[in-house]
Amino acid sequence: MNDTPGWTSPGSAPSDDQNGSGVPRPADPADANGSAPQWSKDQPPAGQWSPPTGPPPPPAPGQGWGTPPPNAHWGRPPAAKPGVIPLRPLGMGEILDGAVKTLRTYWRTVLAITVTVAVISQIANILAQQYLAPDVPAANPDATPAEALEQSLDAAQSSLIGLGPALLVTLMASLVSAALLTVVISRAVLGRPVSLGAAWQEARPRLLQLIGLTLLLAAMSSAIVMVGLLPGLLIGGAAGVALTLLGGLGALVTAVWLMIRFSLASPALMLERGGVIKSLKRSAKLVQGAWWRIFGITLLTQLLIFIFSMIIAIPFTIIGIAVDGDGFSDMLSGTSTSFGWPFLIITGIGGVITSAITYPISAGVTVLLYVDQRIRREALDLELARAAGLPGYGPTPGNQTVGG
Repeated sequence: MNDTPGWTSPGSAPSDDQNGSGVPRPADPADANGSAPQWSKDQPPAGQWSPPTGPPPPPAPGQGWGTPPPNAHWGRPPAAKPGVIPLRPLGMGEILDGAVKTLRTYWRTVLAITVTVAVISQIANILAQQYLAPDVPAANPDATPAEALEQSLDAAQSSLIGLGPALLVTLMASLVSAALLTVVISRAVLGRPVSLGAAWQEARPRLLQLIGLTLLLAAMSSAIVMVGLLPGLLIGGAAGVALTLLGGLGALVTAVWLMIRFSLASPALMLERGGVIKSLKRSAKLVQGAWWRIFGITLLTQLLIFIFSMIIAIPFTIIGIAVDGDGFSDMLSGTSTSFGWPFLIITGIGGVITSAITYPISAGVTVLLYVDQRIRREALDLELARAAGLPGYGPTPGNQTVGG
């Protein structure tokens, strides 16, 4: 509003002493000395106003009371969601929810894979414990601390040798499960189911490379641990023990860092159809700048899996002990070093249930982390929307997998 002298607003007072309502305008102390602007004597007529009468006018077409105005939802539109996840950068809860939703939506295919793998693994483990695990000599209560340590190491070595074939079978079965589940989850992102036969046909050409990748990562971790422990073991004594602890801690931190850095190599290998080294490089590139986030999600997932496994394993272990009380008592008394068949079978059933649920959760989180990182870095969401055939994203490409 302009307050310069000689300007008045419409509807102001018709005289110097009245405002527009007929009430005398209070005198301004500054008017006497002329320091304040003076009102003009020639004013327009006072503005007339009367309250509206009658009912209010009807609203415009499409605009009733409480109806939001047009374009009230301006902003970023919701992300497309053709499958188990929205096609945008994902949060931790959405990644876990996507893994669970894949299990719930495509349970026939997923459970056919995981139950088969879990049964094979548990049968191999039971047979190895019953027939291959060597008898562990009874501990000598009068042994010195050094002799007790040596006996413990011999017992652990014998157990590993006896369970080696079972561990190998379990590793191979887990790799096959991970390969098949990667295919299933990649299709679930697009909202497309896949049969067990189709998943096998797509995953089979990559199995040897996946085995090589897994063995390479295991060899890297073992080498790092050996390098960290070897100097302290060679020195011996108190200094050697301290050096072994420090070296072991450093080796553990390095191994964890490398495992997270290469944690997306498996889905990259399966979905991008590259070689082992190329998949390792792709994982390192995708993880760069997001190591702590991927580490946190992976750690939380493994913690949840561990808690769930304990919830299932503890009741089955208690039932197994109750059913096979004699064999368990013999083992505790030292007259036997192996569990009885009832205990092994009951705990094996618990292991099958646990593996059937935890395998798809673990594989689903890994694959969805890979998809999430590619969405954040490479706008994979646009390619996925086209692959899903959503309108407005262009023609559907021929390759309709996540890695395409």
